[in-house]
Amino acid sequence: MKKLIIGLLLLLSTQLTKAQDEQKTSPLTVSGYLETYYIYDFNKPVNNTRPGFIYSFNRNNEVNLNIGMIRAAYNTEKVRSNLALMTGTYANANLASEPGVLKNIYEANAGVKISSGKNIWIDAGIFSSHIGFESAIGKDCWNLTRSLLADNSPYYEAGAKISYTTDNGKWFLSALILNGWQRIQRVDGNSLPSFGTQVTLKPNENVTLNSSTFVGTDKPDSARLMRYFHNFYGIFQVSSRFDVTLGFDYGLQQKTMHASAMNTWYSPVLILRFKANDKVTLAARGEYYDDKNGVIIATGTTNGFKTTGMSFNLDYTVSTNVLWRTEIRMLNSQDKIFTRENEATSDNLFTGTSLAISF
Repeated sequence: MKKLIIGLLLLLSTQLTKAQDEQKTSPLTVSGYLETYYIYDFNKPVNNTRPGFIYSFNRNNEVNLNIGMIRAAYNTEKVRSNLALMTGTYANANLASEPGVLKNIYEANAGVKISSGKNIWIDAGIFSSHIGFESAIGKDCWNLTRSLLADNSPYYEAGAKISYTTDNGKWFLSALILNGWQRIQRVDGNSLPSFGTQVTLKPNENVTLNSSTFVGTDKPDSARLMRYFHNFYGIFQVSSRFDVTLGFDYGLQQKTMHASAMNTWYSPVLILRFKANDKVTLAARGEYYDDKNGVIIATGTTNGFKTTGMSFNLDYTVSTNVLWRTEIRMLNSQDKIFTRENEATSDNLFTGTSLAISF
């Protein structure tokens, strides 16, 4: 009996090892991400929806789901594809302009390697944006909430791109043709595609420098206004415990059709991160967003949207795939663009917590 039990255990161990090896070598991987949150806005919005320029964590005084996602990825030497479906308040807010089930697509794309000797790919479909250092996936960002810069530039895009990574991995170059400014389905009546570029340089393991551009329009042909946009950021690992991110957005859009005069907006952001130990991480963010003409954020006030933000967050890594975060954040605007108890005010203070689980 003892020999039989030992034999069965050895057989089971062999089968488990074989299954694990097959999973490691399989080109298909399945993963998931779930991020719940609670935000308390001291301005107490009546409808429990936070200001319209905030798209992540935008519900007040309720426990909710920011994003829940299931993702399948297929990768071989010459073919790759991704399909990720999502739900949550982020999807409802940020993809409100997309029709039907397109609101529930985080990414859906396929690509082929077109060179046998160089790392050159052509991909097409729906992607995460090539603009910015933040994404909808909270665990990949340094703060609980997204910056004004990130919330008001594309999170996603649809189109096709060609990309090249150098053999040493230091340079990444990409050119894109897109359906518009954060668009899966192109605006009705718009016959003009949009275009983008991305250049990323990693001179060493401690520095990442990125430049991304967008040229196009988000209007129908009858009201076409050309938009030109540039995003730059640098990520610096100063030491084993201290990191810095510096970002800057600058955009221009025609004031009227065929005009040479432009409306402009810009946004700088600085984020500092300190790893106290293996479990605890602290981060502080300072930012400013200036859109006096209301190109991206319309206020209808004298000075437009000129807002400064400060935030501080504390993260606790429960385990390798579980992250608990808390944050307090203050926004202060030149004009009274916020509402508190039915009265206009120039500031907005809120705090929140989130729990993110990846698998």
